[in-house]
Amino acid sequence: MIYVLLGTKAQLIKMAPLMKYFQDHDIPYRFVSTGQHRATMEEILANFQLPPPDIRLYDGPDVTSIGQMLLWGGKILGRTLLRRRKIFPGDKNSLVLVHGDTFSTLLGALMGRLAGLKVGHVESGLRSFDLFHPFPEEITRLLTFRLSQYYFCPGEWAVENLRKNRGIKINTLVNTLYESLQAALPAIERIQDVAIPEDPYGVVTLHRYENVYRAEALARVVELVERMAHRFPLLFILHKPTALNLKKFGFYARLEEHPHIELRPRYDYFRFIKLIRNAHFVVSDGGSNQEECYYLGKPIILLRKSTERNEGLGKNCVLSRYDPVVVEEFLDHIEAYRHTFTTQEPSPCRIIAASCLPFAG
Repeated sequence: MIYVLLGTKAQLIKMAPLMKYFQDHDIPYRFVSTGQHRATMEEILANFQLPPPDIRLYDGPDVTSIGQMLLWGGKILGRTLLRRRKIFPGDKNSLVLVHGDTFSTLLGALMGRLAGLKVGHVESGLRSFDLFHPFPEEITRLLTFRLSQYYFCPGEWAVENLRKNRGIKINTLVNTLYESLQAALPAIERIQDVAIPEDPYGVVTLHRYENVYRAEALARVVELVERMAHRFPLLFILHKPTALNLKKFGFYARLEEHPHIELRPRYDYFRFIKLIRNAHFVVSDGGSNQEECYYLGKPIILLRKSTERNEGLGKNCVLSRYDPVVVEEFLDHIEAYRHTFTTQEPSPCRIIAASCLPFAG
């Protein structure tokens, strides 16, 4: 049996096309949700017309703080030890697919190994080579590498990063997010309830631990955003932890009152893609946004010290390292950062599914 074990919005966005591929090609699988981001995941399942999870390991509110995450993680592992035959009722010839670099990734890999099953890591091999940037994602990836036997890597660079790890490495050529976008682009043409500004605008989306959980770090990115807002109007999309910490550290009202910054609530995936597809540029600290903008050919500046991804660097993507000079240079030459992405064949989902077939049943 194939088990797809996920917990966050970002994971589901990237794994939805693979689950859709399994569904369309009659490849049996079971979807196990850790429940880390339940509310937002329901919207994405609706976007991709996928059924709800077969098993929910947690049915409470979204886990957004470090303290909540530790308590939630302990409960999940405890339930796995007590109920592993119910969670993984298949035989030992089963594969647990986990994704990315979240705490749900590490939990899923641990759960699979505790149950005596094989573990496959999708989006494997990405490295920033800096344990604290991003934190804790870089550490999570290294631990997940140790627990996995199958590595689905989005490019030769990622494969090379795993050369010292035992196991089977499969090059998917690009990220499964490429196929998520292929599903979203036709759908956004039918969406009419997203307000698109008439003048060129930028989209800001920030959520990483190193940017929003400390006052001095948040002050640094707020000042950079304000600097950009003097040049272009900005739509600041508020992730829940970001909004909470903007209020906690006293920056929310300051942004709300800025004449060229509009605070907007989080969108579902398809509506968010419509917003960035029409944007002049994107400001982000997210790896998924880096990849999306690469596939869309959209200029993006990362408010990060380092990135674990190669997509778009030197083409449409600028790594700011929080340097105001780099930010200004990006704004001065935005048109130079537009590019055209070549259509990808074969699909990463087809490549992954072919390796999973021996476990189907």
